[in-house]
Amino acid sequence: MHAYDLIEYLSMAVERGGSDLHLSAGAAPTARIHGTLERLTDEILDANDTREMVLAVLKESQRAKLEHEWELDFAIQVDNLGRFRGNACYVLGRIEANFRHVPDSIPELSELGHGPIVESFCKFRSGLVLVTGVSGSGKTTTLCSMTQQIARERSANIVSIEDPIEFIFAHNNSLIRQRQVGADTQSFSLALKSALRQDADVIIVSELRDLETMRTAITAAETGHLVVSTLHTTDATATMSRIFDAFPEEQQDYVAAQLSNCLKAVICQHLLPRADAEGRVLASEILTMNHSMARCIRDRRFSMMPGLIQVGAKDGMHTIDDSLLHLLLNDHILLDDALGRCRDKDFIQQNFHRAMKERRQGNA
Repeated sequence: MHAYDLIEYLSMAVERGGSDLHLSAGAAPTARIHGTLERLTDEILDANDTREMVLAVLKESQRAKLEHEWELDFAIQVDNLGRFRGNACYVLGRIEANFRHVPDSIPELSELGHGPIVESFCKFRSGLVLVTGVSGSGKTTTLCSMTQQIARERSANIVSIEDPIEFIFAHNNSLIRQRQVGADTQSFSLALKSALRQDADVIIVSELRDLETMRTAITAAETGHLVVSTLHTTDATATMSRIFDAFPEEQQDYVAAQLSNCLKAVICQHLLPRADAEGRVLASEILTMNHSMARCIRDRRFSMMPGLIQVGAKDGMHTIDDSLLHLLLNDHILLDDALGRCRDKDFIQQNFHRAMKERRQGNA
């Protein structure tokens, strides 16, 4: 019998500033705290412990789905603690789970570390905006913060398609319909097609997971809707490659023409450990659309994108290396962390060493 129940483990994780709780058979309950995995107790959970804790918070229909499909996305609300996004799955025949803490309030974009250019994306009336990054990089939080800003500043019919629903939005000046895949709709693609018939101004899609969802999202963006979604990619070039690789070769020229017309912006984000305080700090790459970028996408010459972003500052663009260098020179991150996420190590090292030399001379 385990010493603590799930709620107590969740409380421990939240109290320590953790973003995730991991329950695995044969391991201690573990939380991700500021990007690092830390044991919450020395107790080792067995397969029965993890199974009991997970099944205790699931509805009967969710238990049946987990047993049938062997994995499940869900959300739970814990009184006096908050909301959590859960994922349960089978591992070597045992039920294990991860729980992601969802903050009580949605941060503003500026609080997340985004600049005015990202806030300006919320003013678009049509087109496609993508928020990308690896798992745990804050994509969903940025997506929700943008949704909140749109709802507050505009009068719009917003349809949000999520799996699962994490933040619960207030309507503010808009009307927001939050639909959960598996509970309110069968799939992202079906919900997207339905949104096109619901007089939607803005469509929020928590993730472009498959070809049909990508296809419908691009069509919606091209036909007068603002579509904001996420992808699991690390930079702007990888984002374009990921989209095009999803389509058959014979359709890629047509998709290139569509994207060159409807893509408005790509926000690629990373979270790095802070060197000057507790927690993590945002580094980003921003792509906006101008004539040169549209031609680059239309011709599928993605290798040109980093250079076009680098010279596109007047259009609000910056590379991941520019962002990392800014954080490094302001002592927010360490050199090793910058080198681990950058595209051009020489650029980071040369500019860093030059700045350090100038700093030493200035202090002399």
